[in-house]
Amino acid sequence: MTRQAGYSLIELMISLVLGLIITAGVIQVFVGTRATNSLNQAIAEVQEYGRYITWRLQDELREVGRYDLSLGNIDRTVDLVLESSVVLRQPVALANDYAALANLGSKEGSNGESDELVVNLLAQQDCTGNRFGTAAPAQIHIVNRYFVAGTQLKCIGYNGRNLRGLMGNPAPSSEVVLLDNVESMQIEYGISDDVSNNNAQVVRYVDASQLPTARLTNQQVVAIRLAVLIQSMPVNIQTLANDKVRLLSETPVTLDNNHYYQVFTVSVALRNSLNHVGGSVL
Repeated sequence: MTRQAGYSLIELMISLVLGLIITAGVIQVFVGTRATNSLNQAIAEVQEYGRYITWRLQDELREVGRYDLSLGNIDRTVDLVLESSVVLRQPVALANDYAALANLGSKEGSNGESDELVVNLLAQQDCTGNRFGTAAPAQIHIVNRYFVAGTQLKCIGYNGRNLRGLMGNPAPSSEVVLLDNVESMQIEYGISDDVSNNNAQVVRYVDASQLPTARLTNQQVVAIRLAVLIQSMPVNIQTLANDKVRLLSETPVTLDNNHYYQVFTVSVALRNSLNHVGGSVL
């Protein structure tokens, strides 16, 4: 009669231990792969948002300060010479620029809060697509306001003629969301030397709080530099070492470990203002 021998208790215990070690290794690889995929997805998401908003802001801000009296499609129900003077001299609007809405204007955010940008231009429609009752291709004085509410970058447009008290109701368009997941927006303005020198070059960058003084000294905004801090959807990225980031010359912002963050910067020379300052004395 043949005797059959099974596994001993020690052999079974060794097998169980080896199995647990292999299983733990597989789980660790799975967790690491999942974390890497989540981070890669967050990076791709933020970069896609950043490319979009960079393109859109550059496209819209290039038109700031645009007003060409030689165009044949300007709505001529107001004094165009005076209107062109307003747009060309004040591409970036400040508080008290508009008779019907004195508080509207570019602002420096307090205590690290997001800045607000208000600009003048000649266009067929505002940043929301509103034509304010004018039929294409007629163009009018448009005012666009860019700001952050919560974590959304938004835009509201106005009819500049209404804001100046020349006609109609100064009520704005319905606001539109340009981008979600925006943690902060900071803005600096490149100003020229005294425009009587016909110098259209940027001599220094300032924030909105310094623009009133620049106006008094006959300097004009000829460039805008804007930085947007975008965050991803929640994702655990404890391995990232950098926990602070600086937007332009602002105080560094402390980041959390539950999102991926990236700063996108837009620098736009206001060619319309550059040409105006360089070609004439205000």
